[in-house]
Amino acid sequence: MTELRTVADGLMFPEGPIAMPDGSVVLVEIRRGTLTRVHPGGRTEVVAETGGGPNGAALGPDGRVYICNNGGFEWLDEPGGLTRPIGQALDYSGGRIEAVDLKTGAVEVLYTECEGRPLKGPNDIVFDGEGGFWFTDLGKVRDDERNWDRTGIHYARADGSFIAEAAFPLITPNGIGLSPDDSAVYVAETQTGRLWAFDIEAPGVLKKQPWPSPHGGRLVNQTHGYRTLDSLAVDAEGNICVATLMDPGITIFRADGSGLEHVPMPDPYTTNICFGGADLRTAFITQSREGKLLSCPWPAPGLPLHYLNERPG
Repeated sequence: MTELRTVADGLMFPEGPIAMPDGSVVLVEIRRGTLTRVHPGGRTEVVAETGGGPNGAALGPDGRVYICNNGGFEWLDEPGGLTRPIGQALDYSGGRIEAVDLKTGAVEVLYTECEGRPLKGPNDIVFDGEGGFWFTDLGKVRDDERNWDRTGIHYARADGSFIAEAAFPLITPNGIGLSPDDSAVYVAETQTGRLWAFDIEAPGVLKKQPWPSPHGGRLVNQTHGYRTLDSLAVDAEGNICVATLMDPGITIFRADGSGLEHVPMPDPYTTNICFGGADLRTAFITQSREGKLLSCPWPAPGLPLHYLNERPG
């Protein structure tokens, strides 16, 4: 897992990687406001301009890429071409869920609110086998970091016909993924370093744990030291691989909460991971502050995703 290879650099805060069957990786560039394709040789091309802050991305049942758009950040430029987000953009365009046609680049806005409340900073997304998707809303930081949204987990249909809040409140809910049998949804909280699991009763309906759970989830485990959590992917063995900030790397959580493994990475903003390549044994990892997409061999294959990889059985 230390055999890191740079697939592409010069990206503008990449996130949301999707390893496509043709060997390319489709990802977002949050600062650039685009959905971008990285070809196997490292060449990049813009698929669509979304504006705002495209964040998590997933391939849907209709072949379009569904994007959590957080509405945009302000940015701090640092020496050496490095960059990082520092709060809600001055020209914040509102949180939203978008769908992008990969052939034409057409962008459709599906949702801007839920149950009468505006989406603040949609962050990560995963599709289930029913054609719907779970997504997190990280919220936004405003007013010199003195105003911070409380947000949660949502469920929506890909055709734009239904959206509902499934769990609230979480503290900066970020990465989201499903267990191998789709019976549980995992959510990583950035600032607490906690990974939560919610048992699924039906599409969009969670079986809630009683108090003292703050939102009905059960705690899987939490990180140690100054590590905060970002987006995630699940491997075929059911482990939850979470991109980890500050003490950068991929933190591997066991679903039963029995332990943690930390795989170091170079960039303090190690923001996301997906699996691709032969047998899904290649990890693609976004290094956002440095603007790079890395790859490395992974000891366990990734979990096949609905509508992207063919699932056994």
